Amino acid sequence: MRIRGDVFWHWSDPTLHHRGHEETLDDGTYIDVQVRLSRTGNTQMFIGVYAPAGMPVHEEAFDSRPGESMTRALAWGVGRARRVAADAVPQHDHFACSK
Repeated sequence: MRIRGDVFWHWSDPTLHHRGHEETLDDGTYIDVQVRLSRTGNTQMFIGVYAPAGMPVHEEAFDSRPGESMTRALAWGVGRARRVAADAVPQHDHFACSK
């Protein structure tokens, strides 16, 4: 079960039509990207990245994506969500070898 953070709840408006992309990555991380048109015609976007257990790792919202259609904003947001998810994965220690 996904646990939404404050960013999502401040962005959320169920009266506005939106499109979204949901994806579970190989490691179980879940991404949720939503775009919509505001009442004034601005393209708005929400990006959420959630740990496999459902806790939010990263949430961000954009009030406006000037010059972007919903389709273009959604594609950009999915790429950003995947990058954020990849950066959030703990890195293994690397050992340097010296001669």
